[in-house]
Amino acid sequence: MNRFTSRLLALAGLLTVEVLFGLVLFIVAFAVFFYLARVVFVHHSVALDNWASGIVDGWRLANPGLTGPVRVVTFFAALPFLLPASVIAPLLIRRAGHPRGAWEMLLAMAGSVLLNQLLKWYFNRPRPTNALLQTFGLSFPSGHAMLGITFYGCLAWLLARHFKRPVWVVPLLLWAGLIGLTRVYLHAHYATDVLAGFAGGAAWLVAFRAGLKLFWREEEAVMEEESASL
Repeated sequence: MNRFTSRLLALAGLLTVEVLFGLVLFIVAFAVFFYLARVVFVHHSVALDNWASGIVDGWRLANPGLTGPVRVVTFFAALPFLLPASVIAPLLIRRAGHPRGAWEMLLAMAGSVLLNQLLKWYFNRPRPTNALLQTFGLSFPSGHAMLGITFYGCLAWLLARHFKRPVWVVPLLLWAGLIGLTRVYLHAHYATDVLAGFAGGAAWLVAFRAGLKLFWREEEAVMEEESASL
C-alpha cells in the first residue's frame, strides 16, 4: 500500500460520529461568535446586553447577599486560579498515565489565552463602567467565559474519554456557564461578551482537538512506516 492510499484510509478513519459532532459544534460556535460580533460592532445593538443587565440587577436587588458568593464563583475562571490549575491538572493527568491528555490540556489553555488576547485587541471593546469589582483589560470576548469553557470543557472531555467518568461532563459545563453568568451579574462584562467567549472557546477547543488528533495520527503513521522499513 503506497503512502497516498494509506493517508486516504487514515483520513476516512477520522470520519467518526465524534468528528462529525465536533464539526457541527465548530460551525455553530463560529456562527454564533460571528453573529454576536456583527450585533455589537456593526449594528451597535445593546438590546441583549440591557435585557441581561436588567435581569441580574433584579436578582441582586432581591437578594443582596448573593454578591459575595458570586465573587467566589467568578474566581474559578480568573487567571490567578487558571494559570496554576492549567499546570497542576496536566501534571496530575500525566501522572495518571495519560501524557497526551496532559499535553492536550496544557496546549489548549495556552492557545486559548493567546487567542482571547488577540481577539480582545482586535475588537477593542471597553468594559462596562459600572463593574462591582476591579477589572482590567478589554471586554470582548470575555476571558472568564472563553478560558473557562476551554479549561472545564477540556477537563470534562478527558475525564469522559480517558478516565471513564462521563458523569462529570454536564456538571463541569454547567459550572463554566455559571462562571460566565457571574461576569454579567458583576457588570464585569456585557452579556454579548460572555456569549462570544463561550462560542470562541468552544470553537477553539474543537479546532484544537481536531488538529492535535491529525498531528498524532500523522506521527503514528510516520512511525509505522519507519518501523516497516527496518
